[in-house]
Amino acid sequence: MAGHSKWANRKHRKARQDSKRAKIFTKISKEIYIAAKAGGEDTNTNVRLRMALDLARENNMPNDNIKRAIAKALGNSDNTVYEEFAYEGYGPGGIAIMVEIATDNRNRTAADVRHYFSKYGGSLGQNGCVAWMFKRRGVIRIDREDCQHHVEYLLETLLEAGGDDLVTNEDEYIIYTAPEDLISVKEKLKDKGVTGDETGVEFIPDSYQSCSVENSEKLIALLEALEDHDDVQRVYYNARFN
Repeated sequence: MAGHSKWANRKHRKARQDSKRAKIFTKISKEIYIAAKAGGEDTNTNVRLRMALDLARENNMPNDNIKRAIAKALGNSDNTVYEEFAYEGYGPGGIAIMVEIATDNRNRTAADVRHYFSKYGGSLGQNGCVAWMFKRRGVIRIDREDCQHHVEYLLETLLEAGGDDLVTNEDEYIIYTAPEDLISVKEKLKDKGVTGDETGVEFIPDSYQSCSVENSEKLIALLEALEDHDDVQRVYYNARFN
């Protein structure tokens, strides 16, 4: 299992789907709310909202939940303000970790995140301490079990659509694009019969660091604690578990 975001790690998400579905919906609702609050409800001009709605559909989020999040964001009576930022630090064994936050109480979130890092053998760092190890990329993930196409067809199709690369993992195909090209590549792939299971813009590590058996248990516990926090939207890391 190599490091990337909570939403994007399909195998990890499936294993915990039943117990985590409500929490995933809460995080997606927050993303929809922030996107609609900032850019309105027109998905033709609000790209972030369009991507959030795609994420909601990919996770089978009920339409009523989506409508409530948009309505709350556009309602004049709601004064909720979310602050968005990232924490950076190191997990056990020096694994680089980036944590994307959306919170209405920075002090509460900071205390919780610092506690998790300390509890599980990690340490928070200064801004920029690990960000240089990651690159922001558009990502389209396809479950290998559900995919009806050969890898050669996927590679040919993504290159024609303007994608950058194709990576094959044990349980999924991962198509990479430039962030600004993600939506157009996704639509062109769909026209060719290639549909992604999960899409989004993520921080992808430039390289991965092997995680020893000794450190794996603490690192996984740290990642799960972070991912379970309501104010944490995504967690990225550069570990490769042996």
